[in-house]
Formats: sequence, C-alpha cells, structure tokens
Amino acid sequence: RNVEEGGSLSIIATALIDTGSRMDEVIFEEFKGTGNSELVLDRKVSDKRVFPAMDITKSGTRKEELLVEPEVLKKMYVLRRILNPMGTVDAMEFLLDKLKQTGTNEEFFDSMNT
Repeated sequence: RNVEEGGSLSIIATALIDTGSRMDEVIFEEFKGTGNSELVLDRKVSDKRVFPAMDITKSGTRKEELLVEPEVLKKMYVLRRILNPMGTVDAMEFLLDKLKQTGTNEEFFDSMNT
C-alpha cells in the first residue's frame, strides 16, 4: 500500500469450509481477518432457486462508514436490524422484492421511511 502512485491490491478468493476438517476452519478464520469484505453463499438459498444465493445477514464490508454518507449508513443499519431476525432465505427474498420495487439505492432507502 505504500507504493508511490500505486493502486489498491484486490484479491478475490473462495473458501469451502464445510469439509469437516478443523484445519480448513482454522485457515479460513486466519484469512478472514485480513479481508475487508465478505460474501457468504448459502446452499439453502440456492436450493430455493433464489439468486444471488447469499446469506445477506453474514455478508458485509468492513469500514463501510468510509464508503457511504452517514445518513445512508444509518439506513443500512436499520435494514440489517430488519433482516437479521428473518431466516436466510426469507431475508434474501424480502430484500430482492423490495429492490425490484425501486430504481435506485436512494429510492430504496427512501422507501424504508427512516
């Protein structure tokens, strides 16, 4: 990161951790601490043919407060509080349904009435 006129380093990786191997889990946890964004896929969501087949409640970005305005961040927190009690499939279906009803992120968050 301390390279003059250098850009950021982006690495995209996948990890299969449901192997039954404790070592796989340990290695994953070690790498997990170095990333700044995590997208968790979920087989239950995929089995229901809901795409993207992700666990929205476990996925996220660190330091999101540096990426969005404070008002948007507050609305993101409200959205997470709404989604967290739902099951993985229900949360993803709910989010996709609400997103289809709006054309932009701004419209989406405005529709939350927060």
